[in-house]
Amino acid sequence: MSMLTGGEVLARCLIEEGVRYVFGVPGDQLYPLLDEIYQQEGIEFITFRHEQAAAHAADAWARTTGNPGVCLGTVGPGAADLVPGVYAAHADSIPMIVLCAQNQSWRILPDHGSSQGLDQLSLFKPITKWGATVSHWQRIPHLVHWAFREAMSGRPGPVFLEVPSDVLYMKCAEDTLIDGIVPADKYRVTKPPIGDPTLISRAAKMLLEAEFPLIHAGGGVLASEASREIVELAEHLQSPVTTSLIARGSIPEDHELSLVPASFGAIGAQCQSDLVLLVGGKLGDLDFWGRAPGWAECADQQLIQIDVAPEMIALNRVVDLAIVGDAKSTLAEILKIVKNSPKAKPREDMANCREAQENWLADFREQGKSDQIPIHPLRLIQEVRDFYPRDAISIADGGNIVVWSVYLNRIYRPRTFLWPSDSGHLGVGTGYAIGAKLAHPEKEVYVISGDGAFMFNAQELETARRRKIPFTVIIGNDRAYGMIKAGQKGLYDERYVGVDFTDTRYDKMAEAMGCFGIRVDTPEKIGPALEEARNSGLPAVVDVVVDPDVNLAPPDFESVASVWLEGCQLPGEE
Repeated sequence: MSMLTGGEVLARCLIEEGVRYVFGVPGDQLYPLLDEIYQQEGIEFITFRHEQAAAHAADAWARTTGNPGVCLGTVGPGAADLVPGVYAAHADSIPMIVLCAQNQSWRILPDHGSSQGLDQLSLFKPITKWGATVSHWQRIPHLVHWAFREAMSGRPGPVFLEVPSDVLYMKCAEDTLIDGIVPADKYRVTKPPIGDPTLISRAAKMLLEAEFPLIHAGGGVLASEASREIVELAEHLQSPVTTSLIARGSIPEDHELSLVPASFGAIGAQCQSDLVLLVGGKLGDLDFWGRAPGWAECADQQLIQIDVAPEMIALNRVVDLAIVGDAKSTLAEILKIVKNSPKAKPREDMANCREAQENWLADFREQGKSDQIPIHPLRLIQEVRDFYPRDAISIADGGNIVVWSVYLNRIYRPRTFLWPSDSGHLGVGTGYAIGAKLAHPEKEVYVISGDGAFMFNAQELETARRRKIPFTVIIGNDRAYGMIKAGQKGLYDERYVGVDFTDTRYDKMAEAMGCFGIRVDTPEKIGPALEEARNSGLPAVVDVVVDPDVNLAPPDFESVASVWLEGCQLPGEE
């Protein structure tokens, strides 16, 4: 009769789920699990220098593959250090399995005076869909199944599972396990639900009858792999496509029907459209809550919403037709009906919106050619975008540098743009890059980062070097928390508090960790520096000195922000 420790059972459950990597920081409570991972083929433990970055790596794995990422921490401080990374995933509905050790069952509660005692379930409750403590060795498979089911069903998200150390060390007979270690199709739905056929027919009819229909894609389009259906539907209807920032890449951003998120062209289309098809999104604050002035008034614009999660329907705006179902399969059925009608002709309204977008982008493109010294941030962004191939994975980490990158860093493929959209979390760059590169070793991975954001998890360059994971971090170095400094300049007469840094040589930091580093202070050197970074075959840092004064006022940021702020006001507010 086979005898297994709890750690061995847990590792084998993860292997059965197809988990390739577990990202984390080890602890002595976790020895049985770590030892089994060491002995098994097809699964590896990736040791990070901080748990936050490990959670970011698990997040990136999920964003780029569609499968849950797995991160791990030990009891107490290890669990607490995971929180920032789990929060960023929770805010964007990213599936993640968060595993933590816990003290022995008899001393979990902190009132025993236990070292590292922490109510971890309560800690993670606000930022996870579900959480549980494994109370007994026999329940490990059952609760692992439950965790994966919760992470992947409906609206995805992180889940939390803690295992007391005595449960991990306990050794029992394999045939006493509850449920046993079984494939995913034996305990959870693996094919998502399709929408109601009657409602699908109504949606198709509304789209065909609309004068200027618009498709707005949210993160659910990426989660369900529905990009092809979005593009086909848009092309048949000749309707513009806008996306939430997290859904960039749902349609190639140089497609004739694509409008850059929050651009004047996108806002114009959102205001002129008489019918909006919202797919897999919630119309949050970065989408102006789906309300004027970023959109037409509800009375003047119909809204069809497709979402796999019923609780997301009409979350921020009332709908005219709601369809609960998977984006891909539901859109496929709408397409079947719509394609029975002739393809629409190009729309004059779309041409006007395209012209508005091109006029909006013209100044940015011109500044992207600037030869000024210090370097204009848009010259940096344009050089970076021109250097990397269309299918490269692009990661944004920071404040103003992210604003600049929206203007000129176009995204062309699904699951190739990573940014913590709903949290705006700083410090994701190195963790995201490690997770993304491990998920797609065949693709180039680059991070556009502010200098402030980079320093949150700069230490993970050592992780990347140790594991031989190449990617490039391009730092827009303005020696400040530029976005916060810009606010203090505009609102408080340049009374700067807590926003300025010393001139740190981030390239030398990279070299000290065995990585490639180079500093760039003139624009013509950006391209050659990126080439050197690529050819090094190492994790690399390109430290680019940008103009700190220009960075205090990204062009048109104030005008876009004013639309956002106006949309956030309650009736009667001024």
